[in-house]
Parts: sequence; structure tokens; C-alpha cells
Amino acid sequence: MSVRYAKTNPSLYGGKFFTPKRITGIKMFLLVLPLLCLVAVFSYAPLFGWLIAFCDYKPGRPFLQQNYNVGLRYFQMMFSGVGYFPTVMRNTLVLSLMGIVTSPIPIILAIMTTRIAQVFSKRVSRGIQTFTALPNFISWVLVYSLFFALFNTNNGAVNSVLKSLGLIEQPTNILINVDWAWFFQIGVGVWKGAGWSAIIYFAAISGIDQELYDAADVDGASSFQKTMHVTVPGILPTYYVLLLLGIANMLSNGFDQYFIFQNARTVSRLEVLDTYIYKIGLAQLQFSMSTAMGMFKSVVSITLLTIANVSSKLIRGDSIF
Repeated sequence: MSVRYAKTNPSLYGGKFFTPKRITGIKMFLLVLPLLCLVAVFSYAPLFGWLIAFCDYKPGRPFLQQNYNVGLRYFQMMFSGVGYFPTVMRNTLVLSLMGIVTSPIPIILAIMTTRIAQVFSKRVSRGIQTFTALPNFISWVLVYSLFFALFNTNNGAVNSVLKSLGLIEQPTNILINVDWAWFFQIGVGVWKGAGWSAIIYFAAISGIDQELYDAADVDGASSFQKTMHVTVPGILPTYYVLLLLGIANMLSNGFDQYFIFQNARTVSRLEVLDTYIYKIGLAQLQFSMSTAMGMFKSVVSITLLTIANVSSKLIRGDSIF
């Protein structure tokens, strides 16, 4: 029986089952079914590996033959404060909070670029968008090479210029400066990702009703007033959604950047949870401990997302789920 015939004759070959509304629902379900299968295979099936956190895992031995008498030993070791874990959590939380504090920078960049397009031309605005978004497509290895060429003490460009101008006597290498490690990494992250993040706010600004700006012009509002009373309220919902997702990912603040920029002097400030799990699991072959840390990170992320969502619902009257 064809779907078209079932729509025109719902009483035949199936009775009320093949109604137009139900057929549309079946089509939509079949449309997303491949995506659901991919999510199940790559996101939920690997959760079976969490069993490693509850056993003394030996590579090559089947799961059912592992020693599961350890109980919660690895979680107790993790929370006992023994080892490097407290320092890792401090670095992770501090860098994530600093990232949240600097999260309005893409909004400022998007608003400024939009104003430049209104004052000058769209070509200038597009040039700025391209120039600021370009670092996002540069790998972290090349980013480190660039900053090493700028700030190394031997023949770095920054030190050479400052020394030739008489501003410094001895060259300094900020890449190994422990006191400035957090601030420097946040600055590098903003430089690399602000332009790309601003694209979302460009889309939000373009979705604001133009009649609101026309009404503000009629009321005699200045450019700054239109920005504060029309543009900013129009993009705040987008910012709140991204803020909630950022809070949920506080323990997942990146691997590539901090792993590449680490060195013997700054590892005490740049060792975050992602890099620590990698070193514990693959470098030291402590699979059970690294799995327990990964479980802890997932549970905390879900908890933070739930708390942030409930808080948004109570404060703003709106949430993301």
C-alpha cells in the first residue's frame, strides 16, 4: 500500500493508523533514525567502558574476567587529595571561570563590527570578520610556534623590539612565566576563538527586527542607546544559552592548548583535567584511575548543566531544556 493512497483512504488497509499526521511523524522519525543510531554507537555504547573504573583493569583480559573486588578504590584515591589531583582541579576551575568572565568579548566584537559596517561599508565589516575569525582555523601547534617566535628569549621579535627601544634590559619569556601563565593562556584563547564565536552573535543581530531600530530613530535615540536598548537585549538570549553550555563544560576546558603550551615551569598552572587524564591513562597506563576521573567529569558536567538550567528558569523564566 502506498503512503499517498493511505492518506486519501485512511479507513482502508490499516484503519486509523495511517492518518496524515501519523505518516508525517513516521517520516520524521525515519529521517532522524540514522542520527540516533550514530549517537547510540558513539555516545552511549562506549559507556560500557565505565566498568574499568570499578575493576583492577588488565589490558587484553575480557571484561568478565577482570578483578571487580576493588569497589570504589579509585574514586576514594581521587578524592583523598593524594597526588596531583587537587592542583589539577584548581587549574581547571580557575581557567574555566576566567574563560566565562571573558565570554562577553565576542559580543563586543560583533557589536563593534556591526557598527563599523553601518559607518563605513559592509566590505570593511566583512574584512574584519574574516581577519578575526581566521585564527580559529590555525592549529594549536602553529599557534605555539607563532608565540614562541614572538616571545622566546634568544631572538624573539617582541624581546628584540623592546630591547632595541630601551624599554627592557634583559629579555623575558612569558611562555615560562608561572605568574602570568593563566592570564597569557586566556589571552591566547580569546585571540584564537573570539572572532569565530562572534559569528553566532552576528546571526543573532541580523535576526533583530529592523522596526525596533526605526522606532528608536523616531524617538531620537543615539547609536549607543540603540545598542544598549535594542541590540544587547536582542542577543542576550543567545548569550544565556552559550553561558549555560559553558558552565556545563567547566571541567572540559580544552586539551590541545594546555598540552602544547605546557613546559616544566608552567605545568603546575596549566595541567588541567583533560591533560591529566591523558597522562594518567596513556602515559602511566593507569586505565582504571583515568576512567574514574572521566566518570567524575561527566557526572559533574551534567550536574552543573542541570543547576544552571534550573537557575535560569527561576531567574529568567526560561531554560534550554
